Amino acid sequence: MALKRDIAILETVPLFSAMDRDALRLIAFAGETKIVRAGDVLFRRGEMSDGGYLVTSGAVALDATDDGSPATVVATAGTLIGELALIIDTARPATAIAREPSSVLKIGRSVFRRVLDEYPELAVAVRDVVAARAEATAAELAEVRRKLLVLDGTTSVKRPA
Repeated sequence: MALKRDIAILETVPLFSAMDRDALRLIAFAGETKIVRAGDVLFRRGEMSDGGYLVTSGAVALDATDDGSPATVVATAGTLIGELALIIDTARPATAIAREPSSVLKIGRSVFRRVLDEYPELAVAVRDVVAARAEATAAELAEVRRKLLVLDGTTSVKRPA
């Protein structure tokens, strides 16, 4: 039953939504299920990543400051932590700590790459999802920049076309 549950959750994640059930089954089967207690650390900020974590139950706090202040992001069931880590080597930008008893599916980069090798048409779909997210982030950053310039008095208020 856990395999079916993991596949159903994977289907809801944008990065995996274009994948067929066989590819999702491979990811769910090859992934490593971890049961964590409240307070358990999945990884620490600055550690090199080797894949992503799909929260399948519970809640995981992401703390980018490591200064003891409350986490600003809490990942709940259906959230993929470390999407970029599935594709490239990268340092973890935050510490992930279970807020409550939780279950996560660790998806190693090698598993993800194997799926893309076996299903090359999925590589295009994954690229499109990542590209769309990058474009959206760039647009959000441009809007933040515009607002900061207005606050600074460097420019007048202009809305992008």
